Amino acid sequence: MKTVSIASVLAILAGGMFAPIVIAAERVPLSQVSHIHGIAADPATPGAVYLATHYGLYRALPDGSAERISQTRDDFMGFTPHPADPQVFFASGHPQGGGNLGIIRSADGGVTWGKLAPGVKGPVDFHAMDVSKGNPQVMYGVHGGLQVSRDGGKTWAMVGPAPEGLLDLAIGTKDPDLLYAATKVQLLISRDGGRSWAPAHTVNRPATMVDVASDGTVHAYLYGHGLARTQEGSPAWSKLGELPGENAMLHFSAGRDALYAVRQDSAVLKSADGGKTWQPLAGR
Repeated sequence: MKTVSIASVLAILAGGMFAPIVIAAERVPLSQVSHIHGIAADPATPGAVYLATHYGLYRALPDGSAERISQTRDDFMGFTPHPADPQVFFASGHPQGGGNLGIIRSADGGVTWGKLAPGVKGPVDFHAMDVSKGNPQVMYGVHGGLQVSRDGGKTWAMVGPAPEGLLDLAIGTKDPDLLYAATKVQLLISRDGGRSWAPAHTVNRPATMVDVASDGTVHAYLYGHGLARTQEGSPAWSKLGELPGENAMLHFSAGRDALYAVRQDSAVLKSADGGKTWQPLAGR
């Protein structure tokens, strides 16, 4: 059985990868796409997903290919789709030439991007960011602390320190002041907009991913435990299936037809049974 250390998982989340570096092309086999920092199911095409990468935004197709959508090859370290408008995406990270992007927005399906805001003490570089699926005006991101926007990303305010070792962030659908944080130590929950935090799961293991779906379903990956599921705000978690290869799950998206995830080795996976079993997306 192949095992990996939490140190290797954290190195990948910080930007390092052991997958081959691929220069972005207009269309390539999905197996050649690496340095994946985010995933979003395409609501218009079952089996297709958007992949935010070190070289821009790709769209992986059911035939096993991946096409680069973005005109730029910027490094999208933070990435989240608008929950109601499939043409709108938000991102953060680094321009191709270096520096920080601040918060950027696309209104044409990820093809072109424009500056939305610099963020507090910006331009920021959010590696973790999310938009509330219940109230898209509310967004959170992490750079120099936990930041919040309540006007769709136009202006930002500092909430306070982010949880130590934060790797991923998710906002409640029913209550935008309810937050989950995946950290190097454990999964945390805040019920006051990030001002205070408490353990969210009885399993005290590093959490590499957390996501809140539009129906309030919460998924989190606990290293050494596997994928877990609950409903927003509930302390009752159920354990789901393990990932192939005993690798950690870094990114997750709940689509209309299936669940999608990115493993730490850049494998893109799909589950058609609610997360119990996972198979590689075509071509990987």
